[in-house]
This record gives sequence, C-alpha cells and structure tokens, in this order.
Amino acid sequence: MRKVTLTELFSHPITQKYVKRAGLAHAISTAYHAFRLAKENGVNPDLATKAAFLHDMGHYTWYRNGKWDFELYKQNDIHAIKGAERAHKLLVRCGEDLKVAKEVSLAVLLHTDSYLPDENVNRTPLQQVVKEADELDEEPDGKHHYREISDELAHKKLNDLDEKINQAMLERPLSSSS
Repeated sequence: MRKVTLTELFSHPITQKYVKRAGLAHAISTAYHAFRLAKENGVNPDLATKAAFLHDMGHYTWYRNGKWDFELYKQNDIHAIKGAERAHKLLVRCGEDLKVAKEVSLAVLLHTDSYLPDENVNRTPLQQVVKEADELDEEPDGKHHYREISDELAHKKLNDLDEKINQAMLERPLSSSS
C-alpha cells in the first residue's frame, strides 16, 4: 500500500517551489519513463516514479551577466546532493515510510554522475531505472528543464500515473526495496 502519491507530492509547497524551478514537465516525463522502466525491470514503480519526479529538485539556476550559463552549471553542479536532501525531507513531512524515503532519496542522489569524481558507481536496480529515465528525457544544453506544462495538465498527468502505479502494485506486489 502506498502512503504518499505523486499527486499529494505535487500539491506540497516544497514541490511547487523546487520541482517547478527545475522543470515540472521534465519531472513528469521522467516519472512516466521510470514507470515503464520499473515494470520492465521488476522494480517497484511507486519508488521509481517518486524518485524520478523529485530527481532534479536540487537544481540551482546558474546565471552569468543575467543569462543562463550551462558551462558554469556543469562546473559547479551538486544538484543531486541537494535534491536528495530535499526529497527526503519532503517525503518524511508528507508521511512516507522512512525506509521508502531513504531509498527514494538515494535514487535521487545517484541519478546522475555529474558531481562524482569517479563515474563507476554500482547502482541498485531502482537507482539505475531513475538514471535511465532521466537520460531518456534529456535535451541538449539542459533545454528539457525549460519545457512548460500547466498546473492543471500536470495534476491530471500525475493523477493518471498514480492510477497506473496503483494498478501495477495490485497486479504484482513488490517489496519496497525492489
């Protein structure tokens, strides 16, 4: 049984601030990719979609002379570290199981290699699904962060995805760590 849904997460002020700033359309698209990949790989779709939806909430926008500077961002990026912390705090505040909150946060932390000195990371299946889901939605120069979606359509898409997750969980119950 799921304690917290994507729709509930979307409604929280922390999500409204940080996920929107990082790119709501990208977050939702990545969550849909994660759902499909989770089903294909026997990974818990609830955890995969939560991590994918929250994966970029640690982004800081890097500007130089009033313009977005992608190179400055790439040189100084630690968004996965900050995002993992924010995701954990948000999930706990929303009443998520503490073990689930930790697993989701670790998947947020390891969704990218951008801040790691060594790219040879041994990821769990959940962490790998979130990484691949993000990569499936990427666009050159970070443009995927600037696609737009209305709150109404975002809510509808997340509600639809919540229903798919609920159905998948009924069809094949998985342990939280899958």
